Order: sequence, then structure tokens, then C-alpha cells
Amino acid sequence: MSTPVIPRRSSLGVKVGPIQIGGGAPVVVQSMTNTATEDVAATVEQILALARAGSEIVRITVNTDQAAAAVPKIREALDRRDCNVPVVGDFHFNGHKLLANHPACAEALAKFRINPGNVGRGAKRDPQFAQMIEFACRYQKPVRIGVNWGSLDQSVLARLLDENAELANPRDLDEVMRDAVITSALESAAKAEEWGLPADRIVISCKMSGVQELIAVYQELARRCNYALHLGLTEAGIGTKGIVASTAALAVLLQQGIGDTIRISLTPEPGAPRTKEVVVAQEILQTMGIRSFTPMVISCPGCGRTTSDYFQRLAQQIQGFLRERMPEWKNHYPGVEEMHVAVMGCVVNGPGESKNANLGISLPGTGEKPVAPVYQDGQKTVTLKGDHIAEEFQAIVERYVENRYGKQA
Repeated sequence: MSTPVIPRRSSLGVKVGPIQIGGGAPVVVQSMTNTATEDVAATVEQILALARAGSEIVRITVNTDQAAAAVPKIREALDRRDCNVPVVGDFHFNGHKLLANHPACAEALAKFRINPGNVGRGAKRDPQFAQMIEFACRYQKPVRIGVNWGSLDQSVLARLLDENAELANPRDLDEVMRDAVITSALESAAKAEEWGLPADRIVISCKMSGVQELIAVYQELARRCNYALHLGLTEAGIGTKGIVASTAALAVLLQQGIGDTIRISLTPEPGAPRTKEVVVAQEILQTMGIRSFTPMVISCPGCGRTTSDYFQRLAQQIQGFLRERMPEWKNHYPGVEEMHVAVMGCVVNGPGESKNANLGISLPGTGEKPVAPVYQDGQKTVTLKGDHIAEEFQAIVERYVENRYGKQA
């Protein structure tokens, strides 16, 4: 069964290092470090981990002179490790000063992120924003104009509230707020173009923390402009709440062809790797059939027929094994990311799902014969039993990948 093709919105293509955002390119996965940027070693290691996990662009905080001075060192260290992931500088409040004082920082970054609400207040706002755009033009860098509803430009909001108060039928406050977020982004982009930054070097984001607000804002934003759009639910939350909220919002927009690059802004759980947000972003895109990143594991939820947790542990092992092998596989076995692997728990759906996958194993349920038939491309090839089923099945996966996808190299 073929996956329906979701038409992408017709946005301008923006080059960020070797990566293109928009303009018909696949939706790009982004992430952001949470290390102190001036700690070069820690920041480099986290960027490497995020890149290995599949983040195609990584953003770092640039908030102090020490952080700005560290940026070229970070870029040099990544280059020495053969990591060409684009690094984006996240600027708030003092970006104009940092770029002026640290030209090597401006040169090393692949893109600047500017928040119109935090670029300056009152009479300082436009000159400081213009100064940052001037640096982007000088160093030929793209810019993300990133509006957050929590740090909205209050002058735009005040203006729209005044205009709304004069209407015969004033709009509700939430609608005005959404309009203010969009207006701030589009007016800032228009000014950036007026000051010399080409439209194909502008990415826009209008991040909200509510699912319905985010959907409404991006639907209107896509209607009113053709800039490349960065999607993300800001302050999404921790754990399953953040994952579910981000998925609910982004899936609706992506299904409509809205969005060119995404980030899942999860609050880190204690001890959880930063790479989790990258995995979630990839899985949203892959389960929707928009992109493929790693072989997909199909596994059943279990029921009264599967009182043993063995198949659960095997499914988890196989998923981890596939992700661990992908950095090497993707360089040698083109198309392996499209592979489906079924790990099933009993005879009800086990053989059928296993036959429909590229590779499948049907484990015995409660009371069933303690054997596990393995299927390759719909054909039963071997039956595993004993204490080493997991290791034997992984070896089968390795051989299958080499034989099936190695021939395409």
C-alpha cells in the first residue's frame, strides 16, 4: 500500500549551510543545546550527539561575550570531528552588540535567530534590529525572525488593541493576540527586506504554547506569506504532555502542507538525553509518511495472551539496535530507512503482521509452543527458539540489510 503524498507549501528556499529549508526541500529537523555555550567541550559534545541522532540544524545560545567568543572554537572543533551540521546563533536583547564585537562569531554561525520582541524597546528597537540585519547582509547569513507569544513586541500589541477598540464589533482578546504575533513577524520581515536582506534568506516562526492557537496562527501565516516557516510548540512541556501536545499541533499543520522545518521543544526529564526531542520530531514525520529516518518497528500492545514481557523487551531492543546502527547503515545502505520490522507477541496477528513487514518475528503467546518463526519479505525462513532469540534475530536483521540494501550501493 503506497503512502499518500502530502503536498508541501510553496515557500521560498533558504540555504542554511548545506541544508535547504523550504522551496520544495524535505521538512528539516532541528534541535537546540542546553549547555553553557562558553563551555566549548560540553557544547561540542552535545551538538555531536544531536547531529548523530538526526538533528540537521542545531541552535546554540549566544548571550554573553564569552559565549560569542566560544562560537568559532565550537565550529572549528566540529569541523575537526567531520561534523558539518549548521550551527545557529540564538540572540536576545544584546545580539547587535555581540555581533559587532565578535565578527568571528558572526562568520562562524550558519544563521541568526532574532526575536523581534527582545531586540530592543521603544526608539532602540528599529536601529538595533537594523544593525543585526546589516550583519546578516554583510556575512550573507539567513535569519529566522522568531516571534514568541510570551515575549511579544508590546508596541505591536498595543497598536492592534487600540485599533480593535475603535471597531464597531471588537474582536476578542485571543484573536487580537494571534494577529499581533503574525503582524510582528511579517512587519519585521518586511523591514529586513527593506534593509537589504533577500526574502530567500528569511525564515519565520510564530510560536505559541497552546495547540489550537498554534494551528490558527500558522494557518493564517501560511495564507499571508510565502516565507519558509519554522514550526514548533513553544514551552510544550515535559514527558508525554510535551510529546502529545507537539504532535497534535504539528501533525495538523504538516498534513495541510504547512511547515518547512520543525523543532520539538520538550522540557528535559531528569536524566533523559537531549536527543529525545530529535527522535520525537523524526517519528512525527516518519509516522505521517513525510520522511523516513530509521527502520520502523511495528509491535503489538500486548493483551491477556501475552503475559510474558519478552516481546516487549525484544521490541525495545530491536528499536534501540536499529537506531544505533543507522549512522553507519545510512552511509552504506541507501533505502534502509524505509525498512519495516515487526515484533509481535502471539499467534493472533503475529504471523500476518510479520509477513507484511520486510522482516518479522512472531513470538509465542501464553500457552503457545515456545518457538518464534521469522519472516523475510512475506516468506517464513527460519524458526528461532532457546535463550538467544534476540541476538539471533539481530544477526538476521544485519544480514538482511546487507543483502537487500547493499546491492543498491
